[in-house]
Amino acid sequence: MNTRNSRLPTFHRLVWFAGGLLALIGVMLAIDRLALQHLQRDAERSANDWAEHLVRTVPDLDLLLEGELPSPAAQTALAAMRGTAGLFRFNLYDARGRAVVQSESLGTQADVNTPPAPAVAVTGGRQVGLHKGNGLTLPRVYSEAFVPIRQQERTVGVIGVYVDQSERAELTTASFQQAALLASGALIASFGVGATLWRRRMRAERVTEERLHYLAEHDSLTGALNLATFRQRANQVCASQAGSSEGEGVALLIVDIDHFKDINDRHGQATGDQLLAQTADRLRGVLRGADVLARLGGDRFAVLQLAVAQNSDVKALTERVLKSLSQSFLLGGVAVEVTASVGAAILGVDDNDAESLTQRAEQALTRARADGRGGYGFYDPVLDATLQRRRQLAKDLAQALARGALQLHYQPLFRCGDGQLLGYEALARWQHPVHGPISPGEFIPLAEECGLIRALGCWVLATACREAASWPGTLSVAVNLSAAQFLQGAALVEEVSHALADSGLPAARLELEITESLLMNSTEQVLSTLRMLKGLGLKIGMDDFGTGFSSLAYLWRFPFDKLKIDRAFTQGLERDAKVDLIVQSIVSLAHALGMRVNAEGVETEAQRLALQRHGCDELQGFLLGRPQPVGKLAHETQQALAEA
Repeated sequence: MNTRNSRLPTFHRLVWFAGGLLALIGVMLAIDRLALQHLQRDAERSANDWAEHLVRTVPDLDLLLEGELPSPAAQTALAAMRGTAGLFRFNLYDARGRAVVQSESLGTQADVNTPPAPAVAVTGGRQVGLHKGNGLTLPRVYSEAFVPIRQQERTVGVIGVYVDQSERAELTTASFQQAALLASGALIASFGVGATLWRRRMRAERVTEERLHYLAEHDSLTGALNLATFRQRANQVCASQAGSSEGEGVALLIVDIDHFKDINDRHGQATGDQLLAQTADRLRGVLRGADVLARLGGDRFAVLQLAVAQNSDVKALTERVLKSLSQSFLLGGVAVEVTASVGAAILGVDDNDAESLTQRAEQALTRARADGRGGYGFYDPVLDATLQRRRQLAKDLAQALARGALQLHYQPLFRCGDGQLLGYEALARWQHPVHGPISPGEFIPLAEECGLIRALGCWVLATACREAASWPGTLSVAVNLSAAQFLQGAALVEEVSHALADSGLPAARLELEITESLLMNSTEQVLSTLRMLKGLGLKIGMDDFGTGFSSLAYLWRFPFDKLKIDRAFTQGLERDAKVDLIVQSIVSLAHALGMRVNAEGVETEAQRLALQRHGCDELQGFLLGRPQPVGKLAHETQQALAEA
């Protein structure tokens, strides 16, 4: 009995020990499970944050997902991500789940042979997993997340991110294990250790979050604010100043590096990136603490100048900016000279909201660049009105071409000796419904600027051939061709051939006129096109001969049928004896080469007699006949008089 009773305490102790051990094991297992769940949630949040950050910050992401090569800006953004704050790998997959970008391929030549990532499933929601690695090629603990990219209710791709969770796993595991081991008798010490580890973990998270926040707001190359953040900041500043007569003013400056593309092409993209980074540093050096610097994209920067006491403060800043950027840049060991242009607009003076103020600064920049670059300009409402009118005229011109609202007038060409009518030169005319007649000197350069000159030239050619086909067979029609039309090469020849065929006009009655300045660029291509046109059987004339680009090489390399003496020489015949000699020489030279000579701008009888004396073949000008619409041409008037 005593022996049995003496064994009970031992048994009880064993049971207590076993129960305590099981309880301790149970507690430790429960804590380990809680630690794993906590780490799983933490890993999911971290991986999702990185995936969303990639979607927000990588430019041209939609083009990458369609198989396009990464742009320089995208490469820079992607390269900046790799290895940042625990992100050790990321992949981009297209809509079919195939990898189009791997972070291992963004770097050294050795990375080129990296095997392609396996395809992933595009359908479904986000997939996040926590994995263990070998600690060599893969982190000891890492998370893997696949996040679908959706646009307009359609999945267009997937982003896969791999985040190193080793430190977090170690900290979390250590924290929970310490809490489990010391929970029975060292709660305070355990809490202190756990709190210390927790603080370390929180600090690591805070550093990552701050880095993510910084990357979301700043340009990774220059450290300046990015476009989206700058717009927010500008809107906030302008809104706070709206309707307030107190406080100091605000100005917006846009800075553009002159001929940056040439520098980039000549020295390489890496040098261009150095220039942008150094430009941002120099701009920061001339700004005051409250001023805001942003990179709008490419080589364009913006400065939001705050605390502007008077307009002269804005002028002083623009001069500091230009002076700083005019000093040589050392790029890759080479000194490079750079200039910049600045456009400025002032809040409350030029406009009252951030978007409109930006447009005003852009217009001021356009003015500065038009004045010769390397300078600055302020918003000018008169210039703005001119630009607005030109933009509206460009739209109206496109509509007029589409509706067939333009008209051709024809100026008669007469034989110099006996005054016989030889034909007409086709001239485009535009009667605007609001502004009335628009001068060709205005709308033709406008058509060149806005890309309508080819359509305009095609319309003139087709209309002139169609209307000339009804004239007497002895009359020809001359049509001017633009430089833009010659860029088409063989397509221009086909266009002319169709115009002749559709109208039924014999090719011998069509004369195409080009300016000699056209031959200054791509001479061989132009000469080749001229030979093909000549092969159609039509005539080729050189317009505005003698206006500054004349070269005898053009005259013997291509057999022009006619030279047109510029009206400046015709006007000078009565005022300068040297002009008389020049005209005589041009006529003699052309006749020696078998070419006819036309003189335009004949306005006086003395000019006509002088040109006749020199042996000029054709004359045109207001003295002989003004341009008229097709129903009022000289031959039709003569025919009507004869019939009467």
